[in-house]
Amino acid sequence: MSGLFGQPSAAASSTNTTGDISKDVALTAPPEDGISDLKFSSQSEHLAVSSWDKKVRIYEINSSGGSEGKALFEHEQPVLGCCWSKDGTKVVGAGADKAARMMDLSSGNTTTAQQVAAHDAPIRCARFVDIPNQQAQMLVTGSWDKTIKYWDLRQSQPVASVTCQERVYSLDVMNTLLVVATADRYIDIINLSDPGKFYKTIQSPLKWQTRVVTCFNDGSGFAVGSVEGRCAIQYVEEKDSSANFSFKCHRSAAQSGVNNTNVYSVNAISFHPQHGTFSTAGSDGTFHFWDKDAKHRLKGYPEVGGSITATDFNRTGSIFAYSVSYDWSKGYAVNTPQTVNKVMLHAVTGDECKPRPKTGGRK
Repeated sequence: MSGLFGQPSAAASSTNTTGDISKDVALTAPPEDGISDLKFSSQSEHLAVSSWDKKVRIYEINSSGGSEGKALFEHEQPVLGCCWSKDGTKVVGAGADKAARMMDLSSGNTTTAQQVAAHDAPIRCARFVDIPNQQAQMLVTGSWDKTIKYWDLRQSQPVASVTCQERVYSLDVMNTLLVVATADRYIDIINLSDPGKFYKTIQSPLKWQTRVVTCFNDGSGFAVGSVEGRCAIQYVEEKDSSANFSFKCHRSAAQSGVNNTNVYSVNAISFHPQHGTFSTAGSDGTFHFWDKDAKHRLKGYPEVGGSITATDFNRTGSIFAYSVSYDWSKGYAVNTPQTVNKVMLHAVTGDECKPRPKTGGRK
């Protein structure tokens, strides 16, 4: 029986821990410069992709892995992040032009976006959030001006602004949990029931610069990825702290020196929407699927031909999208016109992302 992209159906199962990328499908008409972020809609098979070419593109994905560009809007500078509203009608880009811009797809507009947020420095990331007792969804933006701001899209001024310790590098939200990662390894945790202050602030459990934070599906904690080839699993509440741990990933043996290791940045972490397992992807050009509860790697995949800069699962978890692009880890001089920029769609089949079966001895 055939499944998505003509792959074997989910009934097919394998104990092999090396995954197959030979049937992964390339997105049609990808960005022309480095890809900074990509996000699936939670309501449909549409994918938003932001790029250093100053554009946010929206694609429609079909069941055979084919893709078609549906909309596009521009910033005045590179776009560093993107996100969807919960109802799937709006896409926001976070720009180096110090602005967040939003396209309302329900209006039939496919080429222009309105500015909905402003900072004093580039905006690194944005997410739509539900604030308890507020009727409308709000937008939260994180910037290199060391602030996060909450925006009611019907108003031109922020509803609230919270000053962080350092520049915002990554943020994510799930339910009432908002996690903000900044320079100098600070991680600020906010309960959206009281969005104007930090619930708690911690130093990253990892020793080097944070690249990404991603919330668990149930909002009880988050995963952290750093430039040192490490990932940490961190719970919010102290009562769960015994379950915190970190592990090495995205490393390889160096060709010179018996004990030398090449260490790569963990650029992206995404959680499977159904199974709660997660992916890591890095500058080494590989991605892996993990089960945090079993502390076990489910699958590892071959090198894809360049650094992986962003990843996301679609709403059902049947497609895993990853961007292959320069991640700026070696400076501007290494970014040449020959550098590959592409988005690949991987059909998730069989037991690739399913949690490891619990044994009798495991609780």
